Amino acid sequence: MIDRILALLMLCLVLGLPLGAVALFTGSVVLNFVFFWPLFMSALWITGGIYFWLHRERHWPWGEEVPAPVLDGNPLISILIPCFNEGLNVRETIAAAAAQRYENIEIIAINDGSSDNTAEVLDELADEYPMLRVIHLAENQGKAVALNTGAAAARSDFLVCIDGDALLERDTAAYLVAPLLQRPRVGAVTGNPRIRTRSTLIGRVQVGEFSSIIGLIKRTQRVYGQIFTVSGVITAFRRRALAEVGYWSPDMVTEDIDISWKLQLSHWAIFFEPRALCWILMPETLKGLWKQRLRWAQGGAEVFLVNIRRLWAWEFRRMWVLFAEFCLSTIWAFSYAISILLFFLSLVVTLPENLLIHRILPPEFTGLLLGAVCLLQFFVSLLIDRRYEKGIAKSLFWVIWFPVVYWMLSLFTTLVAFPKVMLRRHRARARWVSPDRGIGRM
Repeated sequence: MIDRILALLMLCLVLGLPLGAVALFTGSVVLNFVFFWPLFMSALWITGGIYFWLHRERHWPWGEEVPAPVLDGNPLISILIPCFNEGLNVRETIAAAAAQRYENIEIIAINDGSSDNTAEVLDELADEYPMLRVIHLAENQGKAVALNTGAAAARSDFLVCIDGDALLERDTAAYLVAPLLQRPRVGAVTGNPRIRTRSTLIGRVQVGEFSSIIGLIKRTQRVYGQIFTVSGVITAFRRRALAEVGYWSPDMVTEDIDISWKLQLSHWAIFFEPRALCWILMPETLKGLWKQRLRWAQGGAEVFLVNIRRLWAWEFRRMWVLFAEFCLSTIWAFSYAISILLFFLSLVVTLPENLLIHRILPPEFTGLLLGAVCLLQFFVSLLIDRRYEKGIAKSLFWVIWFPVVYWMLSLFTTLVAFPKVMLRRHRARARWVSPDRGIGRM
């Protein structure tokens, strides 16, 4: 009940702050925040990405013949693959997992009550690959339950978790587990997903998103110590860390955001390993992209709601930067929406001077500056990511548009997801829904 009251107060605060700022100051103050917050974040991501590259990536060996990291003690690695209706993709996924150059692995595929031929395909693959074990759940329980089941069956202390449509590079498992061996307080290592669905504009612009935005965000957050979320499609976990926080929560929409916060609030570190490459399928339709990003936004709001009461304690101060970033981004979305509302309202009624919004598009100088920063952001990501993906420069024409798409998606998904989560009475178990897997692949 206390959490619900706090959530309602926070919702009122988020809704009221933009209006209060307009009333207390002027519409121009709110517009400056609306226009310059994305600019500030882009500058932060660029700076953080460059710093991470200079201090951690610049001197890494580069080339196809670079050997994988040597894992002391040759530990067993368990690769967990939860599957729901992955009959078309799981053969490729299992084959890529089994082709790891690090040989001491086991693969556990969890069929979470699929309604297609996933069960039959997995049983066939179990006969083909000796290191593969298959677990069949009678009905769809959700990804978190599937992961918990796989973790219970795994024989290793190191769990590499991937989706049923993900293709691992040959050394990815070794790259992910190496930091877990070297640093005992690292609870998870998130990898570097790359897009292989590129037949539509929606697919192609996401190639740029995962390098020029998500890649830079992960690097920047790692620089200041905390990561908002591991990648649900490719992350390695330490079993002891998972056991300490109670594994994955079955009632959270996005289990990856939830487990990230649970680990870090228990003082486990999360690392980002760009060399741990994984090729993934993403939505290539506007509808599929909207559903995916709405789920992500809802997952962030849920984690915010669950942890809002204890985040203020001094022992969690290292999470305050992430907390502030989330709050300001949410306030930005509502500020933009209220600015648009006031702008159109002023066309039909007379508003007080301090409520007048004279424009909803950035002024010429600001717009030019935003465009220049977007280009700079792409070129920085190109410099960093060209070692991981050949031919990424071909996406230049499409990539330069994505920062606009990214912020507009953030705007609308936040406006929908935040009130939906804050006003919901209770959480139900999060079930799988077959996502948009794209149309064309690399």
